[in-house]
Amino acid sequence: MSEFQTILTALSDGIFTITLNRPEVYNAFNEQLTTDLQDAFKEAAKNDAIRVVVLTGAGKAFCSGQDLKDAPSSGGKRSLRDSLERRYNPLIRAMRKLPKPIIGVINGVAAGAGASLALACDYRIMAESAKLIEVFVRIGLVPDSGSSWFLVRNVGVAKAFELAATGNDINAQKALDLGLANQVVPAADLERETTTVATAFATGPTMAYGYIKRMMDKVSSMSLDEALDYEVFMQEAAGRTQDYTDAVKAFAEKRKPEYKGR
Repeated sequence: MSEFQTILTALSDGIFTITLNRPEVYNAFNEQLTTDLQDAFKEAAKNDAIRVVVLTGAGKAFCSGQDLKDAPSSGGKRSLRDSLERRYNPLIRAMRKLPKPIIGVINGVAAGAGASLALACDYRIMAESAKLIEVFVRIGLVPDSGSSWFLVRNVGVAKAFELAATGNDINAQKALDLGLANQVVPAADLERETTTVATAFATGPTMAYGYIKRMMDKVSSMSLDEALDYEVFMQEAAGRTQDYTDAVKAFAEKRKPEYKGR
């Protein structure tokens, strides 16, 4: 397992936990943090022992977005284009292309690119006290790191515009109501509920989860006929997995399947 400077990682029973570890600045992104996260998701992609990823933050926050005090390594004014094309966009792409579920455990504020990071996860569990904030507009910027795409496909154009243009806090209950969160639990129950969900994914049909993830990202831009054809393609692939073969056998034998993730 790789060594990192700004994140903590742990692998247990197929669950790969990544914890953003800059609590003194509410886990704000600096250059090293985006680098470490990119490398951690590369590890998750290549390591077959990893069946599910849990992403959370140390301390009081999930991630407060870009650290505005983090100076560019070359000095001078930061290039927003460079930051997005070299640091943030590759990270979001790696998360969406990862053929394994990612559980975002939103333990506190997720703002700006931190909100984008949360929305890039496949399943989000929020503490009751947590909140999402599309904070970009508060400093005269527009949503980035995938936020525009995630918001529109989750809540529609009108509500996405409202959330992005006002920059208002989205508390946990509102996030749940809007479909931006899957579960909201008391902070004291966050670890226990995360373990329950992560264990279910870690012991399930990993390849099927990866196929479902790919399908959900693609079919929203397809016609019904295109989606039906794509389902044929993906179902044929799923039907060739060992997990499918074993599950059918388990059904015939009236026992619970033991998925191996292959």
